[in-house]
Amino acid sequence: MITTPTQQTIQQTKTQTMMPLLALCLGYFMTILDVTIVNVALVDIKEHLSANVTGLQWIVDGYALVFASLLLTGGALGDRRGSRTIFLVGFALFTLASTLCSLAPTLLVLQIARAFQGLGAALLVPNSLALLNTLSTSAHKRAQAIGIWAAVASIGALSGPLLGGFLVNAFGWRSIFLINLPIGILGFLLTLRSIAPSTPKTRRSLDLPGQVAGMLALGLLTFALIEGNSLGILSLPILVAYAASALFFLLFLWREKIISHPMLPLNLFHERTFSATNVVALCQTFTFTGFIFVISLYLQEVQHYSPSLTGLALLPSFGCALLATSFSGMLMARIGTKRVMVMGLIFAALGCFGVVLLVQAHTTYLLLACLITVLGGGLALVLPAMTNAAMSHAPRSQSGIASAMLNVSRQVGGVIGVAILGTLVGNQQSFVSGMHLAFVIAGGVLVLGLVVAWRLVSEQAKRYPQSDEIAGKPGTITELTRDALHEQR
Repeated sequence: MITTPTQQTIQQTKTQTMMPLLALCLGYFMTILDVTIVNVALVDIKEHLSANVTGLQWIVDGYALVFASLLLTGGALGDRRGSRTIFLVGFALFTLASTLCSLAPTLLVLQIARAFQGLGAALLVPNSLALLNTLSTSAHKRAQAIGIWAAVASIGALSGPLLGGFLVNAFGWRSIFLINLPIGILGFLLTLRSIAPSTPKTRRSLDLPGQVAGMLALGLLTFALIEGNSLGILSLPILVAYAASALFFLLFLWREKIISHPMLPLNLFHERTFSATNVVALCQTFTFTGFIFVISLYLQEVQHYSPSLTGLALLPSFGCALLATSFSGMLMARIGTKRVMVMGLIFAALGCFGVVLLVQAHTTYLLLACLITVLGGGLALVLPAMTNAAMSHAPRSQSGIASAMLNVSRQVGGVIGVAILGTLVGNQQSFVSGMHLAFVIAGGVLVLGLVVAWRLVSEQAKRYPQSDEIAGKPGTITELTRDALHEQR
């Protein structure tokens, strides 16, 4: 078949668009994959590195803690140094940290390497979203690119348990980190070749004192929640950690209030719906990450599933989550964002309490699959609804930082979820009794989110002045997010 010059031009244009998009999606895919893939390898890591439940918690939370703490900084660095530059640094760091994870001779080295993976993820995620703006000047095509970019999250989460189970069975736990090497190298080279250097913007402040205060507040809280199991809840180090965490949190709030260009503008939280959706985001991810951590251990330690069978056993939950996310837009259009959010929280809470009432050491898989499917589907319904509610009630000139804050709330929820629910499992004589208590707490957290959503979330999007709508500068995260939301509406 002979191609005309016009067809060749169209093909070249498609290639020039797809290669950068592929590079950005590969970076996002790696960060999401490493949230779920590690869970099916925990028992193998436990056996080979002589780890206890506390050590396993730090493997999961070391990544999530640094990721959550430095998300805002990653975006600010991209604005100051150029999003492409920081994105490349994130790719290199994540790939090198993955190599160190795979070679880790001790549990401590693995935990430290996971923290560096979290740093790489914090540089990758906000700057991949910013770079999407360079792919096209068309708002319609940008919205399509964002849709593809967002779908990668579901694919990464879904493939993590399946891919991880296969790799652990075939090659051992170290292979789940080695899989990042070809992805990272390919993504780095594609970015270097297909994405033009971006112009630095100096508007955003790094606010290092505020960043350090926020990270210490979350880090000390995580330390107290995890290590309280071994050191004692009322021991002096744990009490000091709780007190210091509260002090640094107050210091963070004070710092953000007094400086002229804060990393996190506190006026965002004057809007009731935006504040409420951040609480819902924390509750949703608290349950999701804690649920995956606990159920993965239950399937392998109590039901004696292999890692690959554990990945397959989790498939109904992730599959239902993918379907729920796909249909959430249609549901929101028909019954409203608030009702979808509330419905998802109800389903998820019913799944949690169902595990408490019906799951024992020898429960059939069919019953467990039904419960985790309801739980996973419910949590998936909440995610797009709370995101839509939050962004429609944030000033459009601050939509970029509002989106980043929502992601921070989700990551913080994940850190605390693994810390609390994992500790409850490891602190009981019977794993099943600890699991029941963990799911009672998870269900209670979802009920809290349900009450907050029902009472405080408004169905109507807030209207902001026209001047606010055009305040975002071209080429920034703000403009990208604003255009995508406008296109979706």
